[in-house]
Amino acid sequence: MRPIILLLLCVTGAGVVQAQVKPVVVSVDAGVTYQTISNFGASDAWSCQFAGSWPDSKKQQLADWLFSMDTTAQGQPQGIGLSLWRFNIGAGSAQQGDASGIKDEWRRAPSFLEAGNTWNWKSHAGQLWFLQAAKASGVQQFLAFLNSPPVQLTKNGKAFASEGKCNIDSSRYNDLAAYLVQVLNGVYTTTGIRFNYISPVNEPQWDWSDGGQEGCPYTNEEVSGLVRSISRAFAEKGLATKILVPEAGQLNYLYEKGNKPARGSQAGYFFDPRSAGYLGNLPQVQHSVAAHSYFTTSPYSKAVAVRKKLAADIANIGGLDFWQSEYCILGDNAGEINGSKRDLGMDAALYLARVIHTDLAVANAAAWQYWLAISPYNYKDGLIYIDKNKTGGQYHDSKMLWALGNYSRFIRPGAQRIQVTIKDSAALEKDLLISAYKNTDNSISIVIVNNGAAAADITLRCLHAQLGRVRSYTTSDKGNLAPGSMDNAAANSIRIPARAVVTLTAKS
Repeated sequence: MRPIILLLLCVTGAGVVQAQVKPVVVSVDAGVTYQTISNFGASDAWSCQFAGSWPDSKKQQLADWLFSMDTTAQGQPQGIGLSLWRFNIGAGSAQQGDASGIKDEWRRAPSFLEAGNTWNWKSHAGQLWFLQAAKASGVQQFLAFLNSPPVQLTKNGKAFASEGKCNIDSSRYNDLAAYLVQVLNGVYTTTGIRFNYISPVNEPQWDWSDGGQEGCPYTNEEVSGLVRSISRAFAEKGLATKILVPEAGQLNYLYEKGNKPARGSQAGYFFDPRSAGYLGNLPQVQHSVAAHSYFTTSPYSKAVAVRKKLAADIANIGGLDFWQSEYCILGDNAGEINGSKRDLGMDAALYLARVIHTDLAVANAAAWQYWLAISPYNYKDGLIYIDKNKTGGQYHDSKMLWALGNYSRFIRPGAQRIQVTIKDSAALEKDLLISAYKNTDNSISIVIVNNGAAAADITLRCLHAQLGRVRSYTTSDKGNLAPGSMDNAAANSIRIPARAVVTLTAKS
């Protein structure tokens, strides 16, 4: 197969250089902007409670891969520079042990609130280590989330539901709000870290009655009532932490009722002022609607259609943006890739990069967050994989980690996505995906996902920006964010290897 030839010629306003061959033309226009990026993140569920107690050298390497913005003397990035860290508060199934009904110990989670209503701020010691490691590496945004209310407040005394019904009575909403105030203040006293966000509900559409993990379903009405109680408590205590809702299990639940009429159309239900469940007038509520990209990513045509519909629906609600707040590769994905079995290589990384691209460039996601930062399982669910050993063991990075890093390390909070236009783009659909971003320091980051079996040659064409020295960072079979530079990128083609994710960075 011949290489795909792309031409992006730098324009300063005086004129356009004529191509010697008929190329596919790609234009990057810094004058046309879209969403502002808030963060890229991942969660500490569930392994960090154990990995945080591993030997210092091992757990520090895990943290460096996730958080570090450092480079070696040769310019090699040492980490992916996540800008948000998600912290699992836990409902107390870990303290219940086998009586919790959750068979897998590694899917149980501790609670700060223990038997006898005593508070134990060391119960999450391993997770707190990663929380502090994130801060030490420069992470400035932190989100705490609940999969279930603490077992002391649930109807069945468990951290998972019965018969698919909400596991907390509305009469206990104020108690849960008071609990969250205690948790946020206790973690701050213990670590000096104040959570920017709290997510009290997770995937409210699902049944959560099988005991596979902590979980609690909610109707829209129940979510609204709970959030109002939390908002009042935060206001009374002067907490600035923002409440993020609703972490829908699939993107389409934000804009359609589907088969969950009491748990669908959530963007409008919570943020349309005409809705009975309107939360947008509460200053404690983050004006973002969060959902998970599971089961909406294949085939590619479906992924694009779902995200176009979501973007249009969000645009009709003033001042609202969208956060993709949890994803890993699950299911059979229309036969494109199966979520079972680990894949440390480029097949999973390229699929993940495609999902990130469509979420950012089609759905206009303002944040993109991964599920398990560290996994002990034989699934495509982790950025890093470890032995299922509480005190130490082997660990492995994955190409998925570094492919996410092609975005997270170079697109910093406050960046704006800018326009990318590819002439005859239908011919390149799925094979070459390009998005571009202007950071607050005026640097430009262009992320190119080449799914094809052939290399792609690119020469930069930029409007409303003059690019200086261009650097490249390539994740492929041959390296992870492998650095390169082009002293005269305006005149010379930049080769994007086959089956690679490449970030080009330049000062404007």
